[in-house]
Amino acid sequence: MPKNEKIKSILVLGSGPIVIGQACEFDYSGTQAIRALKEEGIRVILVNSNPATIMTDPSIADATYVEPLEADMVERIIEKERPDSVLPTMGGQTALNLAMDLDAVGVFQRHSVRLLGASVRSIRMAEDREQFHSAMCRIGLDMPVGGFAKSVDDARAILEKTKLPAIIRPSFTLGGVGGSVVYNNEEFDKAVSWGLARSPISEVLIEEALIGWKEFELEVMRDSADQCVVICSIENLDPLGVHTGDSITVAPVMTLTDKEYQQMRDAAFAVIREIGVDTGGSNIQFAVNPKNGRIVVIEMNPRVSRSSALASKATGFPIARIAAKLAIGYRLDEITNAITQKTPACFEPALDYIVVKIPRWTFEKFPTVNQTLGSQMKSVGEVMAIGRTFPEALQKALRSLEQDRYGLGADDRDVISSDHIEPHLLSEWRAIVRRKLSTPRPENIFYLRYALQLGLSVEEVAQITGIDGWFLDQISVIVDMEKQLRSIVSSGYQDFTQLRKAVSKSLLFEAKQTGFSDVQLAHLLKTAVDNIRRLREVHNVKPNYLSVDTCAAEFEAHTPYYYSSYETGKSEVIVGNKPRIIVLGSGPNRIGQGIEFDYCCVHASFALRDEGYTSIMVNCNPETVSTDYDISGRLYFEPVTLEDVLEICMNEKPDGVIVQFGGQTPLKIAKQLSENGVSILGTSPERIADAEDRQKFGALIRSLGILHPPYGIAHDFNEAEEISDNIGFPILVRPSFV
Repeated sequence: MPKNEKIKSILVLGSGPIVIGQACEFDYSGTQAIRALKEEGIRVILVNSNPATIMTDPSIADATYVEPLEADMVERIIEKERPDSVLPTMGGQTALNLAMDLDAVGVFQRHSVRLLGASVRSIRMAEDREQFHSAMCRIGLDMPVGGFAKSVDDARAILEKTKLPAIIRPSFTLGGVGGSVVYNNEEFDKAVSWGLARSPISEVLIEEALIGWKEFELEVMRDSADQCVVICSIENLDPLGVHTGDSITVAPVMTLTDKEYQQMRDAAFAVIREIGVDTGGSNIQFAVNPKNGRIVVIEMNPRVSRSSALASKATGFPIARIAAKLAIGYRLDEITNAITQKTPACFEPALDYIVVKIPRWTFEKFPTVNQTLGSQMKSVGEVMAIGRTFPEALQKALRSLEQDRYGLGADDRDVISSDHIEPHLLSEWRAIVRRKLSTPRPENIFYLRYALQLGLSVEEVAQITGIDGWFLDQISVIVDMEKQLRSIVSSGYQDFTQLRKAVSKSLLFEAKQTGFSDVQLAHLLKTAVDNIRRLREVHNVKPNYLSVDTCAAEFEAHTPYYYSSYETGKSEVIVGNKPRIIVLGSGPNRIGQGIEFDYCCVHASFALRDEGYTSIMVNCNPETVSTDYDISGRLYFEPVTLEDVLEICMNEKPDGVIVQFGGQTPLKIAKQLSENGVSILGTSPERIADAEDRQKFGALIRSLGILHPPYGIAHDFNEAEEISDNIGFPILVRPSFV
């Protein structure tokens, strides 16, 4: 049916400040929803307390309130603006909890305001773990053995049937806050008390901890005609026990049988129907026993989520946009897929590539923090990479993290080098790796490689980690290619002629198809990075740029959303004659570099478009507005590294590149881009370096006669000690170029 003409004005609830578990993905979702509603002639009012977002820009909504997300404040806005509807499903857990508060004090009834996207009943049933458990039992779906506790005594009684280890999940919390996995009675009471304190309704779920089970997510949408579709299936590399926000994830799912996937799909549809999400999207999580195939439902989010943003970017299907259209009455079959411009939104996306998401932690700023990963989320951002194979996508994602890694090791930053281990120490190193892998930690992806290099079998590594053997087999492909490359090296190839003779075109192609970066190849072949780039030019080994089209190339794609691959074929990018400028994004969110830089990049793209340029966005963050396919003239979902950006520049031949809006990320490569013939617009790389280098900047301040505190520049500890003696304590220590 067409949209509900009675809906004239909608209040959208934002997500508030950035916190772990609720970041800029809700700015992306909210912005997309607001734009979709305005297309339909609906007046949109926004309330959000975060000024560093795209959605709070005055040009996005018709009326914007940067105010606290509290019931009394929102009621005052409703009294003034008189919306007929409220949309709470775009603002994460904050917006859902706020909607429940508004309903509890009678605001919706008092002002005759309808709730769109999800009803109070469906929100309560999905978020209240006891009601959710009852709902799943009604439709015959399996759930982990457990029970609900309002006190420590209740929890102890439940533990009698669940036994240890057990998982504790508070109701109505975000990012696993208050949750934990407990292995002994001593820590159980403390963990339950903590969970009860974190739950707004003082309730926790005590469940059998299905440690080692495989974890999956399905992004599902449903319309008012009861049409249901799976937008994206996502598999967690890490087994159950690690929060999905802290797990490496892969789309589409790789290790389910067809029968298991269909069972899961049917279960997801049953869940969304029983909970009553009539118009919109939901994220539904499952666990599968790898030994017998038992499928259990873990939980559901009756709203767009962090995974919804990932699924949208992974498939090209704009979940928040479609959810907004469904909320005002449209059916899935009435909404046209913007990418194909032919298929309706009721066609489930098909992928002919693999997507890998890796979380971004910022433990380097807090070195004393416990880095063990568990049921409570600790990452502050994430990256996404697309490739035609898992090894290609994995290595691209790892170099997107901006942690001085250029792939899965082999980049001169390895903790363990199998080439330099004495035979009599081999068993000792194997024991170290086994011990490391037994506890989930951010660096474990690299220890998987070490384990395979040291001769541990795929079966043993799978037993230690709970990671499916399929993924370990794929990592073995990377390890085998690395071994092959090392085998042709003697003392290194500083002479380019020798390098060209030693490395055939076919071997170079195979290495690039396996995801190896130029930096890795230079390290393995003991040569300069420039020599690898030159070798690729001689052999004509360069990436192709392929479309994200939602349909596995069945229909032509009309939106300019691309990723690179070294699979043979031809690029699908049509450059055209219009002047074009590249904007480099800020990469993954982290402490000190977040959503505010995405705001700048988006406005830069809009400004370039207004001036008649094709704006080209390069970024690897799936949470952001800048990586929405209709924000720029062309989007390259690629790592913001020298190699990847140079390849895009060679393909696009832009009039220039803008590096100033992406934070520190683009500034790091500005000088090298310029040295390779790329025109840097705005502040020159030389002037950028002058500002970033504290010694040069200090000299400039002195030359201008500007007052400044006493300071000194140190390059080692002795120099630092001498400077501190001269200045006296307290002192502030600040590095350059950060």
